Amino acid sequence: MAVRRIRRRPARTRFVEAGRKKIHTVRTHGLFLLPNLFTTASLFCAFLSIVQAMDGNFGISAAMIFLSMIFDGMDGRVARLTHTQSEFGVQFDSIADMTAFGVAPALVMYKFTLFSLGSLGWAACFVYCLCAGIRLARFNCNVTVVDKRFFQGLPSPAAAALLAGFVWLAVENKLPVSVSGALPVLAMLITLYAGFTMVSNAPFFSGKSGVNLKSAPFVGIVAAGLLFVLFSSNMSLSLFILFCLYALSGYAYQGYLFFMDRPNPVLPSQAENEADESSQGVQPQEPARDKEDAPRE
Repeated sequence: MAVRRIRRRPARTRFVEAGRKKIHTVRTHGLFLLPNLFTTASLFCAFLSIVQAMDGNFGISAAMIFLSMIFDGMDGRVARLTHTQSEFGVQFDSIADMTAFGVAPALVMYKFTLFSLGSLGWAACFVYCLCAGIRLARFNCNVTVVDKRFFQGLPSPAAAALLAGFVWLAVENKLPVSVSGALPVLAMLITLYAGFTMVSNAPFFSGKSGVNLKSAPFVGIVAAGLLFVLFSSNMSLSLFILFCLYALSGYAYQGYLFFMDRPNPVLPSQAENEADESSQGVQPQEPARDKEDAPRE
């Protein structure tokens, strides 16, 4: 019986292949690390914002929240561009968002002026913090259900920008003189409005509808240039007005849908609910006959 010889590859070839595998592993782990570095930077800016607020540097504290928003917007895009999405990155981003856009703005607002209201001040900050947590948890649960063109409720970065913009505007003394006397009350109202709007069902545009910048009209380019000049001349006022308009846009669009008798795009339809219940083997509930029989929230 003939003995079959097994040809072994030279040691040099095996060494080169092992080196290539090692380089591939390092590159892969490096790509997965890249989006998480942006998330870490966002979390660091939130931590620095809290530290600066404790030291009384509220202008720097508000700017750090805006910088945290920039890093938070970049981590997801970097992950999609490099095809390095992971479940760990999703969970890490949610935890960082809770700190950056839930805890940090509430503490900054409290240290800035809400502490003068006593229990009302810290209660308003807690309500905002609680609503931010609920908003992020609901977003993670409904990420495959809600229309991607809209957010269900005010996004937590926009809510944080609303608070940070108000603090930045007040630090630079650009608020009207008539408002300066009621600054704590106005800050409490803004904090509560931002918190409750985060957990509302108002549809806010997400900007993910696939806008093609290559085919942008000439008027859009001119408008972008004017906005750039406006932001450069008075950045704090421009940012605050911009996020105020965005925080009101969801309710305005919801009112438009109501008068036009159109469904809310962020709420699943009744047909989808019945299909889900039938697929799970659950009998769909009968609709309420009148207002008294309707379930309460």
